[in-house]
Amino acid sequence: MSSNWERYQKYLCDCPKAGLLIDISGMGFGDGFFAAMEPAAQAAFSAMAALEGGAIANPDENRMVGHYWLRNPALAPDSGISAEIEFSVRAIKEFSAAIHSGEIAPPARRVFTRVLVIGIGGSALGPQFVADALGGSSDRLKPYFFDNTDPDGIDKVLAEIGPGLAETLVVVISKSGGTKETRNGMLEAQAAFKAAGLDFPKQAVAVTGAGSELDKAAVAGGWLARFPMWDWVGGRTSVTSAVGLLPAALQGIDIDALLKGAQVCDELTRRGETRNNPAALLALMWHYATNGRGEKDMVVLPYKDRLLLFSRYLQQLIMESIGKELDLNGSVVNQGISVYGNKGSTDQHAYVQQLREGVNNFFVTFIEVLRDREGKSLEVEPGVTSGDYLAGFLQGTRKALAGNGRESLTITIERLDAAGVGTLIALYERAVGLYAFIVGINAYHQPGVEAGKKAATAVLALQERVMTALHSQPGVHHTAQEIAEAAGEPGETETVFRILFRLAMNPDRGVQMERGANISLSRFKCT
Repeated sequence: MSSNWERYQKYLCDCPKAGLLIDISGMGFGDGFFAAMEPAAQAAFSAMAALEGGAIANPDENRMVGHYWLRNPALAPDSGISAEIEFSVRAIKEFSAAIHSGEIAPPARRVFTRVLVIGIGGSALGPQFVADALGGSSDRLKPYFFDNTDPDGIDKVLAEIGPGLAETLVVVISKSGGTKETRNGMLEAQAAFKAAGLDFPKQAVAVTGAGSELDKAAVAGGWLARFPMWDWVGGRTSVTSAVGLLPAALQGIDIDALLKGAQVCDELTRRGETRNNPAALLALMWHYATNGRGEKDMVVLPYKDRLLLFSRYLQQLIMESIGKELDLNGSVVNQGISVYGNKGSTDQHAYVQQLREGVNNFFVTFIEVLRDREGKSLEVEPGVTSGDYLAGFLQGTRKALAGNGRESLTITIERLDAAGVGTLIALYERAVGLYAFIVGINAYHQPGVEAGKKAATAVLALQERVMTALHSQPGVHHTAQEIAEAAGEPGETETVFRILFRLAMNPDRGVQMERGANISLSRFKCT
């Protein structure tokens, strides 16, 4: 036997119950690696067990982290939480069945045919990934998303829906109800419904925390239904809660199979035998490849069109969880792993050239799906199908990269169905948690995100003062520096200029610009 074959056999993790294989033989770790990392791995297993048992995992918010309970409510630390989870899943199924049957229908229409999901971050990325991976021509409701506060993007989606707005169910997702991007999307949707002569509350559903701003608005407005978001489920791990399950069920996806696939993978990834735990293998390969410090990027290459959005989903899950300035002891560590990806074999014609011959600052995760399609495949050449070519490109790219000293690991699933998607979700959720424990950081808070939100709020407050200063002398031109001084923020002249420049480019905002020889010396007035 060749040494490559021996290494493949030695390090292959076979999980037939989940239809999952993990091949780490393409990573260059030495024979002593696992022995050296075993104490850290065992400590991570213990920490993960405590997490699942209800330990406070987010001390600064005094929150538990319980997304694993969503797939197995019996694991929840008290019966009340278990009952809430079970009730939520039943309610999602019953509501979706009533929508599909027409028992709950839009005014003056027989049935809903579309669903517009409004959310941001984990409230959109997870549902989008599931919708794209498992949706198709047989969807019960065709999904659309407002996943940003970009007016042009909102207009694009509304144009795609067109007259179908009358048959569109709107799902607004926000735990606090105060997330500005989601609130803006909801207000834009309400305006579109009003312009079309439609009654928004009779076509709206909320997924939110009990007593939140959104919850109160839904109650006051008489919305069709409300579904829970709990403080022990973070946005990036919420896809197996109502956040992901409700849009999926409305689309017609088998949410029982999705949950079962995640549950089976959860069971596999609780194993205390490191070499037989697929999530532990992923976490340890991340540690090996990046020296436990994010020194290399993670390139995710799924050889399946339906997994195109998986790398975007993983960007949030991994980077928001692992990208931390401080460790659990409060020491500055600046942890993180950058994630990017495309899809095979599109990547073959995009950036594989650099991966093979450029700077070696990455490791690759190939994702392979064995089942090509449902039904018989066309032979594009004698004895060869399109799927054979796709598999060939995957194998060829692996070999080409390995031949130039580039490391990779390969995840193989048997088929991309609801259970398979659930498996992938659970696999990476566990790997992120284990890796974070190994390197000593908190995967379940995000102070950097909050800092960005606060900074954005400050910019909007400055914009209000800028407009007040402009309106105090209508029709008079001022430079950005003059306006900054008038607004009481002379140190924020650059920000003031950028605010004014953007407002001047939008005729409805009432700001005109007299362009200077140097654009930074342009003068602005209100109209």
